[in-house]
Amino acid sequence: MSEQATFWDHLDELRWAIIRSLGVVVVFAVAMFCLKDQLFAVVLAPRSSDFVTYRLMGAEAFSIPLMNIGLTEQFMTHMRVAVYAGLLFALPYVLYELFRFISPGLYRHERRAATWIVCSSYLMFALGTAVNYFIIFPFTVRFLGTYQVSADVANMLTLQSYIDTLITMSFVIGLIFELPVVCTILGRMGFVNGSLMRRYRRHAVVAILVVAAIITPTTDVFTLMIVSLPIWLLYEVSILLVGK
Repeated sequence: MSEQATFWDHLDELRWAIIRSLGVVVVFAVAMFCLKDQLFAVVLAPRSSDFVTYRLMGAEAFSIPLMNIGLTEQFMTHMRVAVYAGLLFALPYVLYELFRFISPGLYRHERRAATWIVCSSYLMFALGTAVNYFIIFPFTVRFLGTYQVSADVANMLTLQSYIDTLITMSFVIGLIFELPVVCTILGRMGFVNGSLMRRYRRHAVVAILVVAAIITPTTDVFTLMIVSLPIWLLYEVSILLVGK
């Protein structure tokens, strides 16, 4: 009976952890929804030459107009962006709740390792999202948004297409930036080591170029290198973290 009670106690604790986490996500999402002008000023900034990345590069003036073709599209896009932003801001608390739930069952050294994994995973995901927003996505949207097969064919980029591309790329790049964390864990478990990763470095470079080409489907070699360079640096950092 005591074991059954302990199990249900843990289950109840998990339920409240999930409820608290969802509550924080909802609070942040509602806040982002109410701050519509500020939120979309940030989200839509990369479509114009006024964006900080373009100004630092001295890019020529341009602006990519967006259009709406659905009755509910703008409202639903507003909600989706608010929820994604709310989740991104609430993620540290969600991870804290997860860690607080599992930490009592861990030894001290396991707790330290779990703390490192949780913190580094979030920081790397946030870094990947920032790299995408300031570097990768601006180059992608500028190239694809201004590309024309003929001067007679005008681009009519929809709001949904723009937002879907931004969210998808942010999520994918965020996951790619988890590479050092994943490699470190695999190295601690004995599945990989530095010599193995160095031996397959050339294969990794080819794979990185393929992934970069998929993320940014452009014919611009410069953009391809801009995307590939951070991923290659992550691979090299992973070799150092894994060790011999």
